[in-house]
Amino acid sequence: MQGERNPVDQGDTETRAAGAVRPGAPPGRRGAVVAALMLSMALAALDSTIVSTAVPQIVGDLGGFSVFSWLFSGYLLAVTVTLPVYGKLSDTFGRKPVLITGAVVFLLGSLLCATAWNMAALIVFRVVQGLGGGALQGTVQTLAADLYPLKERPKIQARLSTVWATSAVAGPGLGGVLAAYADWRWIFLINLPIGALALWLVVRHLHEPARKSSGRARIDWAGALAVFACGGVLLTALVQGGVAWDWLSVPSLSLFGTGFALVGAVVVIERRAAEPIIPGWVWRRRTIAAVNLALGALGLLMVAPSVFLPTYAQAVLGLAPVTAGFVLSVWTLSWPVSAALSQHVYRRIGFRNTAMAGIGAAALILLAFPFLPYPGAPWQPTLLMLLLGGALGLFQLPLIIGVQSTVGWAERGTTTASVLFCRQTGQTVGATLFGAIANGVLAARLGGAGDLDAVTRALASGAPDERLRHAVADAVHAVYLGAACAAVLAFLVLLFVAPRRFPVLDNPAD
Repeated sequence: MQGERNPVDQGDTETRAAGAVRPGAPPGRRGAVVAALMLSMALAALDSTIVSTAVPQIVGDLGGFSVFSWLFSGYLLAVTVTLPVYGKLSDTFGRKPVLITGAVVFLLGSLLCATAWNMAALIVFRVVQGLGGGALQGTVQTLAADLYPLKERPKIQARLSTVWATSAVAGPGLGGVLAAYADWRWIFLINLPIGALALWLVVRHLHEPARKSSGRARIDWAGALAVFACGGVLLTALVQGGVAWDWLSVPSLSLFGTGFALVGAVVVIERRAAEPIIPGWVWRRRTIAAVNLALGALGLLMVAPSVFLPTYAQAVLGLAPVTAGFVLSVWTLSWPVSAALSQHVYRRIGFRNTAMAGIGAAALILLAFPFLPYPGAPWQPTLLMLLLGGALGLFQLPLIIGVQSTVGWAERGTTTASVLFCRQTGQTVGATLFGAIANGVLAARLGGAGDLDAVTRALASGAPDERLRHAVADAVHAVYLGAACAAVLAFLVLLFVAPRRFPVLDNPAD
């Protein structure tokens, strides 16, 4: 291990030992694998958004309005808590079997969702989908690092970012079209041909080279179960707290108490395990720990625009839902472009400094939002979102590429999974924290008689009154201030925790 070197120089070393496609494979084979990764990423990204616009049809058919939020929460929980498990399994058994298993489970969950007979069954089957979705998200990102040398890695990462952005934008519209003109069950059935093609490409074209075996692989099943239980309990407490029950109620306190007890159990089990699911080095190494914390802050701050900006655009700016969605979606245009161009920056000033520049700019952009005039013009938040996407592309991708390049093949899956796990957890915490902030401001401005649900009902029934518009503006401004604080936190983590130069390996594919 050594200091950060010119990626062009060490890219040649990595290419000679590439760990995802057999050395000497024709370019077409790698292209086929990349196509499979992009299709797999599209599945995971679409499934995060495509269900949202079909909720009225699903509830009308199956009932269960009081628990429909678990269609999203259940999937998110399953994805998040399985990421560390799949990361470790991919380091132990290889990427291919984990990706195939995850895709099969995801497609099985999709088929089951399409056959659901009531809301409870659909929620359970969505959890099954999430169990496969965790493998798709983590393994695709790891294989992207295996396939490409460091100097070419921004290309594949930019493609994956573009696929994610396109799918995230197209998902709600596609879900609405299928629900309106076909049947909501097609939202899940459409996954089957896409997933089948991705599976075929992986099975046929992804050939991992044989690696030295140190004996029979020992799987830390106790640790996997403890991680799953701990994450599930704590994330459930965060997702449902203040929604299904009060924060200081018996269910909330019981879940948090159980979750923290399970944290202790995870620590004890993982310390004793020969091959722990979450090894201690993930947090003992400064680079990985810093990236985990920084991307956790990224997940937190992303909640501000993705959850609250559409409501702001409708309630304050008076835009239609489709136009409000466009105001948000413009950051998906600048993010991939900025990510693809980030290599020209980090080759000159390094991974850490590039990420600090990106998150520093993001903090200023988020901080500018509360200073927009009231009610303002639509182009103003649109411009800020375009700039924010560019800043975050400059922040996220160098950190992911940089941290993947500090570990060898046998640790890359675990490292990538830990990064994605922290980002997902940050989003869950952000939704809870910023939801509480927004509801608190609304209640204060409306005399204790307002929350986000009241705003949603007002938007559905017609134009909100001026008092409510001002309250929404103040609430979203407070949320953006919180997001700016999260960006500052990420900046400070990189400044004081991350090493000035990432310790990039000479031969990270071994």
